Amino acid sequence: MPKYIVTIGLEVHAQLTTRSKMFCACPVEYGAEPNTHTCPTCLGLPGALPVLNQDAIEKTILTGLMLGCTTPPVVNWDRKNYFYPDMPKNYQITQMPFPLCLGGGVPLYDLAYPKDAQKSIANPGKVVKLTRIHLEEDVGKSTHYDKFSALDFNRAGTPLMEIVSEPDIDSAEEAFAYITSLRQILIYGGVSDADMEKGNLRCDVNISVRPEGQKELGVKIELKNINSMSAVRRAIKAETERQIDVLEGRNPEKLVQSTRRWDDDRGETTLMRSKEDAHDYRYFPDPDLLPVRTADLVAKVKSQVPELPHEKRARFEKDYGCSAYDAGVLSSEKELASWYEAAVAADTKVPAKKIANWVINDLLGVLNERSLTITECPVKPDALSALVATVEAGSISNNQAKEVFAEMFESGKPAAEIIKAKGFEQVSDTGALEAIVEQILAANPDKVAEVKGGNEKAMNWFTGQAMKASQGKANPKMVTEIVRKKVLG
Repeated sequence: MPKYIVTIGLEVHAQLTTRSKMFCACPVEYGAEPNTHTCPTCLGLPGALPVLNQDAIEKTILTGLMLGCTTPPVVNWDRKNYFYPDMPKNYQITQMPFPLCLGGGVPLYDLAYPKDAQKSIANPGKVVKLTRIHLEEDVGKSTHYDKFSALDFNRAGTPLMEIVSEPDIDSAEEAFAYITSLRQILIYGGVSDADMEKGNLRCDVNISVRPEGQKELGVKIELKNINSMSAVRRAIKAETERQIDVLEGRNPEKLVQSTRRWDDDRGETTLMRSKEDAHDYRYFPDPDLLPVRTADLVAKVKSQVPELPHEKRARFEKDYGCSAYDAGVLSSEKELASWYEAAVAADTKVPAKKIANWVINDLLGVLNERSLTITECPVKPDALSALVATVEAGSISNNQAKEVFAEMFESGKPAAEIIKAKGFEQVSDTGALEAIVEQILAANPDKVAEVKGGNEKAMNWFTGQAMKASQGKANPKMVTEIVRKKVLG
């Protein structure tokens, strides 16, 4: 049986975090009452004229800078002509030959891959090449019922950035990583909420299959408006299998350039329409909008480029001593990274690596169990830092600290208050600990002989006995040091 090569390109549509729409002053608000944020301009009424949203242009340029794109010195606006019920003007204002951003690429972060694929990444460190990023206006929203459809034009005219990749993605797993990595970068830059559940990040997939050895790409099939990363992965796998079945004669359909819909419940794609080419849309320059010179805008936005996830990950490794994995987890979300750095800054004497261990091994576990985000965490960064400082000082044991942390999460009380209430303060008085150790040594000469003979486990036995004698309040590190000093000299 011949082997096949899968070639994938993605078109990601991201709504921008602007206060108003692309060409009018109507507010952008998710979940507002239907058809309450409209005006003659976004409804396309006769005589209404568009006015450019500078914030949307700057956010698109910022996205391009984060992704290594170039911005042409002059860009313009075009009309893309087609009819659809939720597009009131019957054309969309977009960019065709002169978009805001060209080239660039999206780095595929290791932890952006699906968990079951992270140990077998085919192309570690890959950067997926981009074709362009252009800015346009979104359409309204159609809701289809049994006997009628409802139209909400609140979304019509919302600034929409379309990020178009080259056909440079080789698998469903890489596509998943691409969207995840891109989403992280958009959120880091504050240019988009990138929430697929709310529809402000949507994805079209272009996919083709060809036999190994064939240079020419196979027939391009577009999968339209997939609204989750896991659905993108499932859709690509299903469409790949369908195309291979057609090529091998198991499916009587023919492969023709077309647009298909993904049915996630049935796990299959269905035909929507034959694919249009650019000339079908009759693009022409929008006569109501002048071209934009971009030099001043690019200069203004350059200072807004943030530290990106891979840069933050490298800094966490270098400055905080985090492992590559821990740094990757901590930098994967902007809010989590900020929370961690706030905890580190709260007490610079506490090792940052120890705080990282608590965040990853304890805090994130509880948050995942409760389906909470880091911004909803009841334990504040300085509170966790204070708890770790208490452990590092030897005031409580690690096991006691975990019990304290659990109550901190439930009650929001500080560590010191909980430690006092539970009577967890460790005995660190040298004289008191020496007295306890001397009694145990005197009563167990055989164990003393074992320690002198090189049995380290016997040393731990003495520490355990001291903990029992002190009802768990003795500082175990100090006890071990005292035993070592008195027995071995």
